[in-house]
Amino acid sequence: MSASDIRTLGPAFSFVFGLIFGSFFNVCIVRLPNDESVVSKRSHCPKCKDAFPWYLNIPVLSYLWLRGRCRKCKERISVQYPLVELLTGFLFLWLFHRYGWSVQFFAYAIYLSALLVITVIDIHHQIIPNEISLPGIVVGFVMALLTGDILWWQSLLGILFGGGLFFLIAFIYEKIAGREGLGGGDVKLLAMIGAWQGMESILLVVVLSSFLGSLVGITMMVIKGKNLKFAIPFGPFLAVAAVIYLIWGPVLTPYLFPMPE
Repeated sequence: MSASDIRTLGPAFSFVFGLIFGSFFNVCIVRLPNDESVVSKRSHCPKCKDAFPWYLNIPVLSYLWLRGRCRKCKERISVQYPLVELLTGFLFLWLFHRYGWSVQFFAYAIYLSALLVITVIDIHHQIIPNEISLPGIVVGFVMALLTGDILWWQSLLGILFGGGLFFLIAFIYEKIAGREGLGGGDVKLLAMIGAWQGMESILLVVVLSSFLGSLVGITMMVIKGKNLKFAIPFGPFLAVAAVIYLIWGPVLTPYLFPMPE
């Protein structure tokens, strides 16, 4: 296969590549919160424990073939599985269109994958696994050296400013309100975002995530009749804001933080 053929088939390769990894991310989403190994056991039905053969582990297609139910006990399989696979596929496809087959493609594939897994786990369990966020900080700093998109000191300041800012906010809120508002997982996640995208991203990510979180929180309170103490996980909003910054950061920053003339 020639280099031109590889470039032509690049979008398809990147999408399928994402589907395959999305299938593995589903395993991580289910097992990490339960401290289970993500490699030692075959995929199985959460109810009857029936192990899936390889031909029923094909991303998206197996779900459609089984019509969303376990082949043995007929328990419904969550639509989360094909959605995570498809979303990962489209994220990898977008990365290919932006970066091609480059160091940036593989670096940001790691980053966006981590954000995706964190988002789904936080939605279900309101926790952000240290197994993802802490290595993500280190890998983000190393990737800053390899990609050159930000300088090493910008990554380091992003870690310190991101983690330090949220730690300070969480500390002050707890002292004033008498209860925890931001968890340690959110602090580590913002430090990870700072490692990958630098200190300049932190303010925009905090503003956007706070706006999105408030919008969704108020909507949920109105719909469900909850009070102001209704808790929603904040990690997904940080992750979405980080992706928005990755795509449109240079365009949005002047509007949100205009410099005086």
